[in-house]
This record gives sequence, structure tokens and C-alpha cells, in this order.
Amino acid sequence: MNLSRIINIICIVIGGVIAIHAQAEEEQNVYLLVGGIVLLIFGIYRTSRNVPSKFDNQEEESFIKTEYIEKDED
Repeated sequence: MNLSRIINIICIVIGGVIAIHAQAEEEQNVYLLVGGIVLLIFGIYRTSRNVPSKFDNQEEESFIKTEYIEKDED
């Protein structure tokens, strides 16, 4: 596994655990909850940066090709 991918997964897991833990307490610690959510969002953002867009290379995926017609000189 790639080191960057491992860091992303660790951020997502730790951020999720912190956010759940802060939410589950009887008296909620808002700063801990916000920190967990920020870490979770940071990991998700870093993971989604590596996913290619489906709109890249749209020209290559098209079934319709343009055909240039040469004009005859009469």
C-alpha cells in the first residue's frame, strides 16, 4: 500500500472515532467533535483527490466520430 493512502485511511478512521466518541459522551465536548470532523473531512478530501474525474478524456469515450469530407473540385 502507498504511504499516502495509509495516512488517508488513518485520518478517516481516527477522525471518525474521535467524532463518535465526542458525540457519545453525556456532556459533549464541542472542540473534540469539531476536531474529529475536521480530521475525517481532511482524510476524505485527500482520498477523493486521487479519484479521476469521469469527465476527463470525454472525447476518447465518445462513440460518435467526426468524419471530414473532402470537397470535390468540379
